[in-house]
Amino acid sequence: MSPRKMKSVDAVVVGSGVAGSIICMELANAGLDVLCLERGRMVDPQKDFATPHVYDELHYERHSDIFQNLSRETLTFRNSVGERALPMREMGGFKLGEVVGGAGVHWGGNARRFFPEDFELRTRVEQQYGKALFPEDCTAQDWGVQWDEIEPYYDMFEQIYGVGGKAGNIEGQIQAGGSPHEGPRSREYPNPPTKRTPQGQIFADACLKLGYTPYQGATAAMTQDYRNLYRNMLSECQMGGFCSSYVCAHGAKATPLSAVMPALYKKNNFELRSQCNVIKVTTDSTGKQATGVIYIDPRGQEIYQPASIVVLAAYCFNNVRLLLLSGIGEPYDPNTGRGVVGRNYAYQSIGRVDLFFDDREFNPFIGGGNINTSIDDLDGHVNDRAQLGFVGGVCASVANRGATPLIGKPVPPGTPRWGPAWKKAVAHNYLRTFSIVASGSCMSYRQNYLDLDPAYKDAYGLPLLRMTFDWHDNERKLLQWSNERCMEIARACNPASYHARPVPGKYSVVPYGGTHNVGGAVMGLDPKTSVVNKYLQSWDVPNLFVVGGSAFPQNASNGPTETIGMLACWTADAIKESYLGRPGPLM
Repeated sequence: MSPRKMKSVDAVVVGSGVAGSIICMELANAGLDVLCLERGRMVDPQKDFATPHVYDELHYERHSDIFQNLSRETLTFRNSVGERALPMREMGGFKLGEVVGGAGVHWGGNARRFFPEDFELRTRVEQQYGKALFPEDCTAQDWGVQWDEIEPYYDMFEQIYGVGGKAGNIEGQIQAGGSPHEGPRSREYPNPPTKRTPQGQIFADACLKLGYTPYQGATAAMTQDYRNLYRNMLSECQMGGFCSSYVCAHGAKATPLSAVMPALYKKNNFELRSQCNVIKVTTDSTGKQATGVIYIDPRGQEIYQPASIVVLAAYCFNNVRLLLLSGIGEPYDPNTGRGVVGRNYAYQSIGRVDLFFDDREFNPFIGGGNINTSIDDLDGHVNDRAQLGFVGGVCASVANRGATPLIGKPVPPGTPRWGPAWKKAVAHNYLRTFSIVASGSCMSYRQNYLDLDPAYKDAYGLPLLRMTFDWHDNERKLLQWSNERCMEIARACNPASYHARPVPGKYSVVPYGGTHNVGGAVMGLDPKTSVVNKYLQSWDVPNLFVVGGSAFPQNASNGPTETIGMLACWTADAIKESYLGRPGPLM
C-alpha cells in the first residue's frame, strides 16, 4: 500500500531542536511555506513543566518522557570493528531528546563559541607543527569555513538565545574581564555576564596565582529580562537549579521552546506536526533531487510529504541514520577508508577533579544555566603542542548548575559505596565540595564511525544505527595532562583533600559523559571526505541540507550547542540569499 500523499510545501524541516527551529523561522520569514516534522510530542512549558512537579529528579533525570523512548528506537554500541554491537537499553552516556524542541530543551545552557583555529584545525596544526603530530589514523579535517565568514552568525545566534557573558576580544582589541584567547567578536554579548559564586571565586583566585586568566563563561540562562531577536521575552534566571536535563520552569533558559517557537507559531506560513517520525528522504529517478520525505504519523500510517527543499535538522545520530536509510551518499567503510556517510564520528573528552573542604560551606542549590568561572589557558591553540605531544585542549571551569539531591553527592576516595559510613560522608561533604571540570576536544579516527546495524531493528522494522567508538591515546594524553593542570589549580584552592577522576581506558556507553555527539555527515570542501559542502548542502542532492552536530568533522573543547545554532543561522542565510534565487549546487 502506497503512503498517503500530502499537499506539497516549499520546505520541509525534520526536527524542531536548536537547528530546526531557527531554520524554520528564517525560511518562514523569507516567505516560504514551511512544514516542521517532529517525532516528539507537543508540550506547553507553562503547564507541562510547572513548579513544583518539574523538580522531580527521578522522573526528569532518569525516566523523563522528554528523552528518547529506547524501547521503540535506540542505537547499538561497540568499541571496535571486531566486536558485536549491543543495544543501549537505558539512557546512559548521553541523553537523546524526543519532544518538540529536541535535545535543545534539556541542554544546560553552555553557550561558548569555538575558537577560530577549530575550523581550520588540520591546516593550522600541520603548518605550525608538521603532519606527524596527528596520529596516523586520525581523520580530523578542516570545516571548509573561516572565522570571518561565520562570526556574524555566532552573533546572530547569541541575539536569538540572549547569551550572557563578557567579551574578551572585540575586533582584535583584548577586553578586560573576558577570555583573552577567544576569537575576535564584532560586538559585546547581548546580556551581561553571570555573577561569580563563592566556589567560582576560590577557583579564580587559584588560577590567578598560577598565571591563568579566569572569566565568567557564557550562558544562555538570562542574566536579566531580555527580549530577543524574534521579539520573544525571556525572564531573568532565578538560579534555582534543575536546569540541565530539565525544562526551565521560569522561561529563563533559552531553548527552542522559549526563544523561537512562540514567534514561529504565529506565522500563517508555518506548520508543526508533532509525533511524526520521518523514516526516509525520497528522491526522483535520477537520485539527484529530493522530492520530499516519508513519515509515520501518530496513528501509524505512512505519509508522503512532497517538498521543494528538504532540511534534515535532527540530532546527530538521526541525521546520519536518515541519510543511510534513504541511500543518499556513500556509506563509510573503515576497512577501505572510502565513503562519507557515518565517517568522522566523535564524542567529547571530560576530566574532573573533586575538591573537599572542612572549613568552608557552600550552597549547592544556587545555580543553573551553566553559571561558571572558566579559563581558556589550557586550550590547544594557547599551548606549545610540540612539547605536549597531542592535538587538542580543554576548557577548565567550576560551574554552579544547582546540585540535585540524587546525583549531586561526590564523596572522597575510599568512602564505602553504601551503609552508615557512606551516609556520614554524604552528610559531611554535601555542602563542602565543588569540582573543576575539564571539557576536552576529541579527534576523529578511521575506526570511529556510524553505520546501520545488520542485526537489530526499531519498532518499524528499520535497522538501528550502530556506533563504533573508543578513546585513543591522543585523548588519553590530553586528559592526563589536563588532570595534572587541574590538580595544580585544586592544590592552590587549599582544600582538605582533592582527587582527579581517572583517565578512562575503554569508552563505556553506561555512565553519563555529555550529550555532545558529533560527526557522521560532516561539512567540508571535498566530496570525497564530506557529506555536505560549506553551506551544509548535500553534494549529491542539491535541494537537501543537513544541519546540526552531524556536520562537525571533529569535536572541540567547548560545548557544541552554540556552534550548532551558528550553523543553522549560516545555512538559513545561504538558502535565502543564494539558493532560492538560483536553485542548485552552491559550490
